[in-house]
Amino acid sequence: MNTKIWLSSPHMGGNELKYIHEAFDENWVAPLGPNVNGFENDLEMFLGENAKVAALSAGTAALHLSLIECGVQHNDEVICQSMTFSASANPIAYCGAIPVFIDSEPDTWNMCPKALREAIEDRIQKGKKPKAIIVVHLYGMPAKMDEITAIAQEFQIPVIEDAAEALGSKYKGQACGTFGRFGILSFNGNKIITTSGGGALVCHTQEDKDKVVFLSTQARDNAPHYQHSHIGFNYRMSNIVAGIGRGQMEVLKDRVDARRAMHDFYLDIFKNIDGVTVFSEPGNDFYSNHWLSAIIIDPETTGKNREDLRLAFLEDNIESRPLWKPMHLQPVFESAPYYGENISEKLFDNGLCLPSGSNLSDDDRERITKVIHTYFGV
Repeated sequence: MNTKIWLSSPHMGGNELKYIHEAFDENWVAPLGPNVNGFENDLEMFLGENAKVAALSAGTAALHLSLIECGVQHNDEVICQSMTFSASANPIAYCGAIPVFIDSEPDTWNMCPKALREAIEDRIQKGKKPKAIIVVHLYGMPAKMDEITAIAQEFQIPVIEDAAEALGSKYKGQACGTFGRFGILSFNGNKIITTSGGGALVCHTQEDKDKVVFLSTQARDNAPHYQHSHIGFNYRMSNIVAGIGRGQMEVLKDRVDARRAMHDFYLDIFKNIDGVTVFSEPGNDFYSNHWLSAIIIDPETTGKNREDLRLAFLEDNIESRPLWKPMHLQPVFESAPYYGENISEKLFDNGLCLPSGSNLSDDDRERITKVIHTYFGV
């Protein structure tokens, strides 16, 4: 059997070991240390916008803490994009709160501003003003942040950006993850850069960052003994993991360029195949890192479907996956309110994510091309 072509595998740059060895040489193996501070500084410089970054154990941990900082409590309601990975919604449940799911719009596949306004007005009418809005930059594609933040400001609801898939993406020249009160980054093994596991919370004030760091390190009061006045969490990133991140930051631009090149590769493959649309920026305001390249297949035009193409890839040991199944269709959230026109359901039915890694070889691309051409009879 041919070697496995992964959807999105880790891609090391080489200098990660330098920072890890420094940590061992200096005995900074304990949770905090120079690599944590350095990684946070690297991210702050990259993001700009006076960002203050707290490095944490996972993007999910970052989202959980952002909800706590927004005052979300038991039985509160939190608006959340429906078309996303479950980690965007699960922390709402951690807080004992109720998710209110919002449909996508067809341009960016992200939160629909029209449905967002409808949901907020309806929830307020029902006596339950949402405490926060979680918007996701899906597959690295920036959401329509001007419209979303304008609505949020009108109703005075804080925005939390789930930019787990969008490091390196920009909207109108501004880094994704820096528009809301908080932004979420992920460095999971499949992300554009990785620390093997880890994440970060993007803040805009030192006060917010200090509070997040306090909560993420078990909320220990300033006392010579162990004293706690708040419930804390063990969410801080370790110095070893942060060392991987420092090495990865050195190659981040190259990784973004390589992912965008894969998107162009698919544009070229599908340019003469009617009924297949490659997920692309809707205009010049949007700059996607194209963390994952994805397509929509129109069954009526092509006579084909995304599942059969997925199986054709699988026969050649090539990984591809359907788009995220919308959260409002998930059994665990079946009772949650939902607002929209089922755009996300149609995308899920016909969408497929394609191999997008920055470490794919020319031979890998030849195998991918062959499967696509054979399947569509090109």
